[in-house]
Amino acid sequence: MESGGFTAEVAASVHALRAAVDGLLESQLIPLSDDEFTSVMREVETELRRLDALKVQFATETVRRKLHETVGVSSPARFLEGALRLSRADAYGRVNLAAKIGVRRQLGEELEPEFPMLAEAQRAGVMSVDAVRRIVHVMDRLPGSTAIELRERAEASLTEYAATGWPDDVRPLGEALLARVDPDGRLNTDADRQRKRGVTLGTERVDGMTPLCGEITPELRALVDPLLAKYARPGMCNPEDPESPNTAGPVDRDALEAAAKRDTRTAAQRNHDALLAFLRLELDASKLGTHRGVPVGTILTMSAADVEKGTGIATTAAGGTLSIPEAMRLIANANHVDNYLAVLDSHGMPLHFGRVEAHRLASKAQRLALTATERGCTRPGCSAPATLVAVHHVTEWAKGGATDIDNLTLACDACHTLVKDGPDGWKTVKLGADSAFPGRTGWIAPHHMDPTATPQVNHRHHPDEAMTAAVARIQARNKRERDRLKQWLNRRNSSLTRH
Repeated sequence: MESGGFTAEVAASVHALRAAVDGLLESQLIPLSDDEFTSVMREVETELRRLDALKVQFATETVRRKLHETVGVSSPARFLEGALRLSRADAYGRVNLAAKIGVRRQLGEELEPEFPMLAEAQRAGVMSVDAVRRIVHVMDRLPGSTAIELRERAEASLTEYAATGWPDDVRPLGEALLARVDPDGRLNTDADRQRKRGVTLGTERVDGMTPLCGEITPELRALVDPLLAKYARPGMCNPEDPESPNTAGPVDRDALEAAAKRDTRTAAQRNHDALLAFLRLELDASKLGTHRGVPVGTILTMSAADVEKGTGIATTAAGGTLSIPEAMRLIANANHVDNYLAVLDSHGMPLHFGRVEAHRLASKAQRLALTATERGCTRPGCSAPATLVAVHHVTEWAKGGATDIDNLTLACDACHTLVKDGPDGWKTVKLGADSAFPGRTGWIAPHHMDPTATPQVNHRHHPDEAMTAAVARIQARNKRERDRLKQWLNRRNSSLTRH
């Protein structure tokens, strides 16, 4: 079949899928009996699961084509995130799953997936993508020395169960399987442990708390255990007790015993407070050097009004938030780590910093000002915080651009490389006073991505802006609907009056 034939076949399939979905969305479910309704749900769920297998194929093909290199982003997942408007977790989840159950290619030859039985079960629609991911997680935890035959039996057993069972049961079944494969843990090698190591800081929640999860190696455990043994003892480092011992030196035994009797914290809370105290006491900023031109330390941004009231929040360079009292305590208790404080006026702007004569690099003060106002990479959709970005000249230095605060912006390394001349390059501009976001950095996408060349700003680090813009769009749409309805009623009333 010619290439054009393939294109027509794929287009026809997509059209048929769209038509089928339209038909289901427009169907009346109320006339169905309970049994008929349940049957429809099951059949549709099966096809949705098969579409998840199609998503795996799409991710595999995205990797094969190296589409991320075509548009200049750092990975296939970042391409999917932008092209399909996915969350970062969803995009990386699809690419990681494709590496396990997608068709592999090596030296131009197609190889079966790493977990072929699991891939076939997903294509048949007999299990959800959630169950697939849980099985992959269990299989990845098998020791590297596990025999191939045993791996295949493990995959077959888990796949067979998940095809008729429940995803929530996969984890305990996997633990039971691992216990049989390696009951005493001797098959696990250092390479297995290094492969599994990792600590992940989750996204900060509305209440200001951040979930923490991960697995640590025996080496890190050996270092953490004595730290917690000292700092997490009952009575030590209690932020709610001003007389609680909190020192790297010798501890007064009587004071510790008295504090322990007053200590009502859980073991988990003591561990948290121990790590906080250790980082405050033991970190020496002079030994940490610099990061992207700024001494390693904490950069806090808050408004003058909040400081005066003693309420509100302060923002860190990494995008986190603290209450004003917490921020003040952090500044007051930091003995060795440098802290920087930016207080903004009622317009949210810092002091103006002029060009550093004869210097291409931004000054420390300019970078701190950019951190306070922009909070992170300014390219639309990028979530890199200020701690992971560089200072970028909106008008390039080589083209006469000044190192003035109004010609500087923040961009992470991956996004910075996208700014270039030519049809595939992104452009940056400072938005004028007539813009909805004056003074902000606008990014203009290449022509093939946005033929209108409309500058867009990044709302990731300013969620209040995105909410305001969404409400404004809803209000404008509602007003148009009201105006349309009013015009229709006027025409109807006029028609009735004439008759």
